[in-house]
Amino acid sequence: MIIRADLHIHGRYSMATSKNMVPAVIVSQARLKGLNLVGTGDAFHKGWLELIEDSTEELAEGIYTIPADKLPEHNPDLASENPDPLLILTAEVEDMKRVHHFLILPSIETAHEIRKKLKGNLDSDGRPRVRMSGDQIQKLAKEHGCLMGPSHAFTPWTSIYKAYDSIYDCYKDQPDFLEIGLSADTDMADRIEELHDLPFLTNSDAHSPWPHRLGREFNEIKIKKMDYPAFEKSLHNLKMKANYGFDPRMGKYHLTACSKCYQLFPVKKALEMNMKCPCGGTIKKGVDYRVEELATWDEPHHPNHRPPYIHILPLAEIISLVYGKGVITVFVQKIWREMVQRFGDEIYVLIYAPLKELNDADPKITPVIKSFRDGTLKMRPGGGGRYGEILFEQENTLDSYFKI
Repeated sequence: MIIRADLHIHGRYSMATSKNMVPAVIVSQARLKGLNLVGTGDAFHKGWLELIEDSTEELAEGIYTIPADKLPEHNPDLASENPDPLLILTAEVEDMKRVHHFLILPSIETAHEIRKKLKGNLDSDGRPRVRMSGDQIQKLAKEHGCLMGPSHAFTPWTSIYKAYDSIYDCYKDQPDFLEIGLSADTDMADRIEELHDLPFLTNSDAHSPWPHRLGREFNEIKIKKMDYPAFEKSLHNLKMKANYGFDPRMGKYHLTACSKCYQLFPVKKALEMNMKCPCGGTIKKGVDYRVEELATWDEPHHPNHRPPYIHILPLAEIISLVYGKGVITVFVQKIWREMVQRFGDEIYVLIYAPLKELNDADPKITPVIKSFRDGTLKMRPGGGGRYGEILFEQENTLDSYFKI
């Protein structure tokens, strides 16, 4: 079977995280999103781990479910035929160089065992900051049967490629995966030769359970059955079927740009200008710049096992952009609810719903979804601290497409 999994999230005890990030709400919202498996996040935090233990039951080895009587009552207006998503234990750890590492754990018992051996204050934040190197954390993870790799590897802060020029400067052994993060995609990562043997993960890193955060990036994975050993085997055997995630052009540090006027600059031009913009501002190094420094090749060299990377944007954000609101308003939420009610879940709307049916539901939203699907969406890339922008055509309908 093929499952949709968003593995990297944070619970309510993490900084800048919604108080609604509790297991029952996460599962209920993930069902509306269309996910099958969700990481718990923050499995080394005492309060969060206790909440997981109190809220869940082990359905299969390393896979947990929330009993129906502990879930919020389903809203009949958002009824979905999807079963409730399952949970797998995950955690993120910050090492002594402020590099973030992502772990997938085989059991709650393992989380308790590793807690005893992590050196640092584990409960001041959901993501513990420990006095350990990346190599020491990796060794501990391997000893306890965990899967581990770098979190959001290309972000301009708290990432492995912010601190190191090679993953092997941080780890002694090859990691089990690399999480790309919101600021890059497969085309960017596959310019770096040392990553070719690794599966890539795309996860939301959500701090809120709402649909524009949870599942904004997710993975499709082929798995024989829903338990930890099968999940581990699928990852090691490179059974990723697809990565879904942001178009990195939407990121506010995607391209190298002035942080004052936001003018974009090619990397070589920015270097020639000593990172100083004619307006007097400072040119901010973008993810494109860092990839350029690390790249083996000028173009991506995808290995045979690499699945497609499919650009998506949360449905609520698409609605907000189309209707000119710019924020997730009550009006935007109303349209989102109507679409999910009509089609069953958000992922189906974004990826699978027939365009004719989408156009019947909302002719303003459909052209943007179509453009994401066929890769023709025009954008003004982000950089210098400003997010990218979708460029809409004046005639934003599909009337001619459907010959209406």
